Amino acid sequence: MSKNLVIVESPAKAKTIQKYLGKDFDVKSSFGHIRDLPKKGMGIDLATFSPDYEVSADKKKLVTELKAAVKKAEMVWLASDEDREGEAIAWHLSDELKLKPENRKRIVFHEITKNAILKAIDNPRDIDQNLVNAQQARRVLDRIVGFEMSPVLWKKIKPGLSAGRVQSVAVRLIVEREKEIREFVPKASFRLDGIFLNQAQQEIAAKLKKDFNKEEEAEKFLELAKAAEFKVLNVETKPGTRSASAPFTTSTLQQEASSRLGYNVTNTMRIAQRLYEEGYITYMRTDSVNLSQEAIEGAKKQITSEYGAEYSAPRNYTTKSSSAQEAHEAIRPTDFSVKSIGDVQLNKLYQLIYRRTLASQMANAKIEKTVIEIGNAGLPQNFEAQGEVIIFDGFLKAYGIVKAEDDDEENNEKLLPKVKVGEVLDYKRITATEKFTRPSARYTEAGLVRKLEELGIGRPSTYAPTIQTIQNRGYADKREIEPQTREVVKISLTKNTIKKEILEEKFGGDKNKFVPTDIGEVVNDFLTDHFKEILDYGFTARVEESFDEIASGDQKWKQMMNDFYSKFHPRIEDVEENADRATGERLLGTDPKTGKNVHARIGRFGAMIQIGETDDEEKPVFASLMAGQNIATITFEEALELFKLPFDLNEVDGQPVSVGVGRFGPYVKWGETYISIPKGEDPLSVDQKRAEEIINEKKIADAPIASYKGEPVTKGTGRFGPFIKYRSIFVNVPKKYDFENLSQSDINELIDAKLEKEANRYIQQWEKEKISIENGRWGPFIKFGKAMFKIPKKSDDAKYEGEELKDISLDEVKKWITDQDPKAFAEKKKPAAKKTAAAKKTTATAKKPAAKKPTVKKPTAKK
Repeated sequence: MSKNLVIVESPAKAKTIQKYLGKDFDVKSSFGHIRDLPKKGMGIDLATFSPDYEVSADKKKLVTELKAAVKKAEMVWLASDEDREGEAIAWHLSDELKLKPENRKRIVFHEITKNAILKAIDNPRDIDQNLVNAQQARRVLDRIVGFEMSPVLWKKIKPGLSAGRVQSVAVRLIVEREKEIREFVPKASFRLDGIFLNQAQQEIAAKLKKDFNKEEEAEKFLELAKAAEFKVLNVETKPGTRSASAPFTTSTLQQEASSRLGYNVTNTMRIAQRLYEEGYITYMRTDSVNLSQEAIEGAKKQITSEYGAEYSAPRNYTTKSSSAQEAHEAIRPTDFSVKSIGDVQLNKLYQLIYRRTLASQMANAKIEKTVIEIGNAGLPQNFEAQGEVIIFDGFLKAYGIVKAEDDDEENNEKLLPKVKVGEVLDYKRITATEKFTRPSARYTEAGLVRKLEELGIGRPSTYAPTIQTIQNRGYADKREIEPQTREVVKISLTKNTIKKEILEEKFGGDKNKFVPTDIGEVVNDFLTDHFKEILDYGFTARVEESFDEIASGDQKWKQMMNDFYSKFHPRIEDVEENADRATGERLLGTDPKTGKNVHARIGRFGAMIQIGETDDEEKPVFASLMAGQNIATITFEEALELFKLPFDLNEVDGQPVSVGVGRFGPYVKWGETYISIPKGEDPLSVDQKRAEEIINEKKIADAPIASYKGEPVTKGTGRFGPFIKYRSIFVNVPKKYDFENLSQSDINELIDAKLEKEANRYIQQWEKEKISIENGRWGPFIKFGKAMFKIPKKSDDAKYEGEELKDISLDEVKKWITDQDPKAFAEKKKPAAKKTAAAKKTTATAKKPAAKKPTVKKPTAKK
């Protein structure tokens, strides 16, 4: 055993570092945190704010192994990441493994290269308790906020909801933007564009310097322009420059990877983590744009050799944020001589980082901007044509031209023909087009990250999990918004003739941008009404500043917690006691058939329309909202239409047909088969003829394409891509096969492989107990319900072979499960008991069936 034990966070990092340190060092991984606050219960003493940490069930075996390794080592080197989270991991390891100060050393590095690792070994330090305390303060405060606010939401809105200090502020941003869009009133104006021809018959595209507010003004201008002689009034050429952006921080990498590569924030961080652990880039969680002198020299050498000395312009950047954390460098390549890497997915992000860093050290691009003014003294406004020419590409040679997310569709990067002042131009076409102002755009993932950073909310490590959480909780999603249609006026002047047209324009459509859900809006409104300070952008940013002060030793973390909790907890008690329930309810009108009120609100099963009151003698009836509808905007007429669903049509081939809306959207039900109605099609418009068309399309799609052992094989495309179906078995079709032209041999091969895999899947299976020992990609494992458990090693530390596992008893397998999760079997009993109780309650009150759409709505539709 080596005298030196190095503990890092991940196996990939351990593997990379091991090859740099050699046989005198044994490098092991802690696989992240070895202990944390308990999953159940708050785990915090609210009198002292002391956290009650515990080793998680899946880490107990690992901790035992690490303790054994520590006993054999003379020195333990704690080499977790250099941020607050990494410092806390090192502290937890030291505490749990009972490391003495004289037998432990803390080392940090910003990149996983041989030089950086050896330099860290030569310059160890002790654990920085201030950084640990900053991490503890964040963890404890966020746990308290979540654990005390969430139960209030369960009581006042619906069970299963959650609140969080950063996640709730992110949702607030999305909700406020949506409300802004709804309240936005577009204003129309007329923009005039002209195409002019010079003496050489070259086209010059120009725009009138001022838009007209009214159609009559635009028409009057075109009448004047009809007979006007247009001349070049002025030609102005001026030099300009473009500068490269600073190297990447976590936030700017996430934004650029989104706009250039289409990556979401989570994917970007996952790939960046791998690049870091494999030694290709520096640490990927940083607020800093600073580069080390070594990096500046490395970039200069690469630029000079690849592009020439005139392209090199070494410089350093300063971080604007006063609260930038302890990380000291921007994200950059560790070695500029490595221009690309083998893994295609890793290489895309690596190339982005590589080119951005290189560009930051390159000369400015030199441009020449030309502005041509075109007009006539008899016209109230002149036209202007703009163009740019790149004289020296500078940093653009490496990085190219970046178009911002909110750039206008127009751009000036075009070359204009040569003209002289006084030169007469002919107009080819002048067009006045009605344009409407647009509201602020909904947030993309990158846009939300940019806004959170701008407000000082969250830190590099929190952006990805925050964005994931608000989607997992169902508070916001990225569903597609169908565009609306409106009429626009277009007036064209060509060859002395004015022509007026009424065109249709689509507007308001969106995809891949955040839209709040109904429950997201109701939760946000409740929290902003009752916990205004917690959701205040300034307050959340000030909390981040407090964490920074704790990290620098300028504030005591438990004092900060005490100040916060002394104001926060009384507010929780007050809201719990006095606040009304929140349903987001809107009274839409009175049902003409029954005279009862029609409400839109959040119910137990989500957003719905309700006719009648809950305390009426006759129970109310309910209908679920369709995709694209929400409580805040649904109209009275649209609400009543929902009660027409489901409705019955005539039988087809002896099987009943109905049209309805379910969990996955509108459908035609034919017998027991549910067939999705095409996207964007209104289910209420589906008549007998259209239903039969949809059923026939399904028949064709489901028709057998071949047979296997005398039984039919069909194909289709599902949630996980193309598949073939044999009996009740679905077989995914990999890309290497031509799905549209599968041969019989392809089908035989696919089904044979699937059947063989299924036959080899189970080593042992106990169906009644829902326990099995199965073969997995990485070897055998235990499956209990939906949970998966490891198979322990034998007493001689050897792994069990498949044949040996066939003889393992059920009692032994249960013991292996409880060793990893002591409450596994106890937890299985609890939900069953609750479910029975819930079922009894439902039977007694009959409220639950009333809320279910199929039970209630069908009778209503027949009335």
